Amino acid sequence: MSRRTLAIVISTALAVVAGAAPAAAHSSSHSSKWPSSLTLPAGFQPEGIAIGDKPYAYFGSRVDGDIYRVSLRTGKGSVLSEGPGAGNPSLGLKIDDRARLFVAGGTAGTARVVDLRSGRVLKSYTLKTPGSTAWFINDVVLTRDAAWFTDSTNPVLWKVPLNLRSAPVAVPITGEFQYATGINANGISRTPDGRALIVVQSSTGKLFKVRYDGRSTEIKLNGAENVANGDGLWLRGRTLYVVQNRLNVIAKVALDEHAALGKVVSRTGSGSFDVPTTIAEYGKRFYLPNARFTTPAEPATTYNAVAVPIP
Repeated sequence: MSRRTLAIVISTALAVVAGAAPAAAHSSSHSSKWPSSLTLPAGFQPEGIAIGDKPYAYFGSRVDGDIYRVSLRTGKGSVLSEGPGAGNPSLGLKIDDRARLFVAGGTAGTARVVDLRSGRVLKSYTLKTPGSTAWFINDVVLTRDAAWFTDSTNPVLWKVPLNLRSAPVAVPITGEFQYATGINANGISRTPDGRALIVVQSSTGKLFKVRYDGRSTEIKLNGAENVANGDGLWLRGRTLYVVQNRLNVIAKVALDEHAALGKVVSRTGSGSFDVPTTIAEYGKRFYLPNARFTTPAEPATTYNAVAVPIP
């Protein structure tokens, strides 16, 4: 092979890698014909959603922590993993490339790791800030070497190493992110350059860039904009999507390269939204569970998740 031919091959390979989409960002000519509403069990009270590289969505129950798996193609589902029981919710969810589901345990102050092949709990952690009497482990994002969990009650992020052998580490949040009354750190994502995290403060609608050592700075939005009631976050390139749950919209935020500034460029609602919380992507669609926070939660209350085109 000549040097010129070799250079062309290497250049082409690098271009393919650089332009590769995230694992869950599949394109499918058939996905538009798949169900736009996924039925969940009555009384389930969904909160989190995760979708990996296969067309299945996983949902967590706020009631007892059950993990429910649904086929995106057919809408049929079943319980994959039974939860710990009442008082042990499953909130934010993320899937890694080893078919493991990381689960935020809400008011139980825990995190679990579930094997998606068997539904078996591989590991369970206690994430309770010393000296505190209340915890709310709300959401999770995966980085190269760890799962990072938010606590909506205490100004701390929990770092759980992906090797599942090392102990979790509490990383205090310092700097501009000041906890106040209401729901504080909620949804969490990586920055576009991967060098820090993005966390939304639900009560104020502010977005913060939080470095891996806990130092935080506010991401300034255009004008007087905010993302009040911000819940789940989803990053596509340099665009951050924020679910504003009780407002029943998805805010589209354009970020600069280092996530120092952001601009809210649009908000998208849907008649199918009923207080959506978190968000995941498959094909050309976003999937969101309707938590129905404004509806009395009873055993017979109906729940679903909905699919909408990516704005």
